[in-house]
Amino acid sequence: MYSAFASGFATAALLVILSIPFLYKKWQKERARFIEKHNQFVNVVENSKDFIYYYQVYPERQYKYLSPSAENIFGKGSIAYAYVNPDVCFRDIHPDDYDTLYKKITGQVDYSEAIIQRWKDKDGKYRWFEEYATPVYENGVLVAIQGVLRTIDDKVELQEKLNYRLYHDTLTDSYNREYFELVFSKFNEEINSPIAIILCDLDELKHTNDHYGHIIGDLLIKTTARILNKFSSDYITVARLGGDEFVLIVADRTEKQIKQLIANIVKAIEHYNTYSSDVIIKMSIGYSYSPFSIEQMMRLFSQADKNMYADKIKRKNEFAESL
Repeated sequence: MYSAFASGFATAALLVILSIPFLYKKWQKERARFIEKHNQFVNVVENSKDFIYYYQVYPERQYKYLSPSAENIFGKGSIAYAYVNPDVCFRDIHPDDYDTLYKKITGQVDYSEAIIQRWKDKDGKYRWFEEYATPVYENGVLVAIQGVLRTIDDKVELQEKLNYRLYHDTLTDSYNREYFELVFSKFNEEINSPIAIILCDLDELKHTNDHYGHIIGDLLIKTTARILNKFSSDYITVARLGGDEFVLIVADRTEKQIKQLIANIVKAIEHYNTYSSDVIIKMSIGYSYSPFSIEQMMRLFSQADKNMYADKIKRKNEFAESL
């Protein structure tokens, strides 16, 4: 019995010994596969357009991790600098996004939504980033923020181009009727401000199209738009409603300033007609004004329209009398 046990033990030991080279080779293959995957992961992290961070906010602000790919955007040495100067994020954030950054690190944002921010890159240019952040809590206290950021400059540029096409007239580059209606509704329903509506209507556009062709008619429209667009500002919206009609919405100005603005428009058109031989601009203008805008916009538009047509009739009568 002892002999049988010894024989079995020896056999088992022999099998173990014989299997060692096989197991060793298998382990080497697994290890090589692991190293390869690890290197692939490191390569992806280091060369990715995304970068990962872990930012401690309590008990003191400190970067615990920044992936190497961050230096592709912020420059060589930026990671080492951030580890020593954890408030560098406040230095390089766009001023308009400062409040967003503060709310992010103090738990005042919706972390389930993407956070859009602008940061200054290694060339001093602000870049757009889309961030997905996750708060880290310990015993109910926010201690860190970890997240992933990706540059979205191309996405933002495309969106800006789409928005431009959506809200601008293709012939004149003035704002279009859709944008006018947005501004109109905002002042009618949300923003209460002194407001004026100025309607401008090209005279004899149909005559120009019929006698000189639509190319000259389009030139007349584009030339008029170019003059009116020069008056566009933070408080003046210039839009083409369609055909021969333009509108200006002017906010936060006195009626005296509105009258002066109209006088300046008339002067600019007269100056163009005096020194240009391309087309002659004839335009009727009507305006209406109110010290407040809420629930007044429809009435103001209607009154401006009536005043514009009254000006058109007056101009026709003056022309007829001059013959």
